[in-house]
Amino acid sequence: MNKKLSKTLSYLLRHCPKDYHLSFDDEGWVEITSLVNALRKRGWENLQKKDLFTLTQGDKKRFEIKNNKIRGIYGHSLEKKIKKNKCAPPPILYHGTTRAAYEKIKKEGLKPMDRQYVHLNKDILSALEVGRRRDFSPVVLEINVFGAMESQVHFYLGEEGTWLSDSIPPKWIKISYKF
Repeated sequence: MNKKLSKTLSYLLRHCPKDYHLSFDDEGWVEITSLVNALRKRGWENLQKKDLFTLTQGDKKRFEIKNNKIRGIYGHSLEKKIKKNKCAPPPILYHGTTRAAYEKIKKEGLKPMDRQYVHLNKDILSALEVGRRRDFSPVVLEINVFGAMESQVHFYLGEEGTWLSDSIPPKWIKISYKF
């Protein structure tokens, strides 16, 4: 149940709440009671609030619960941009990507693509792990954070060491490691 519920929640909380007749506030929160009721109408008749609490305690921090509300932490593709609080990042962040994507990034910079924000890591190994999800021999990019901030790029703290940002121009990106 946990894996199937996690996938259902990821879809609902990150991508398509309208399919479940739910709406979020500006920060992506939805009332847990509304969510449980919506899921019960879609085949999850035995779902309890405690199941959501149990799921959010798992290894992968995909969801957050606070004040009887729940939200997806990152990876949103919703039309309405989820509001994040700007935060001062470390001076260098990293982004793991495929060799093919790097060719485009060299010319156009990093863009959120089908997400709302660019996802970055605070260390090379985490970025390498992300890059290896799509390429056995990825490229790890190093982001000059201070330079990007001079270009009005904003940064936001995500979860589990993930940083989020607006699009980053190519002049603030260099190869840190190519495998």
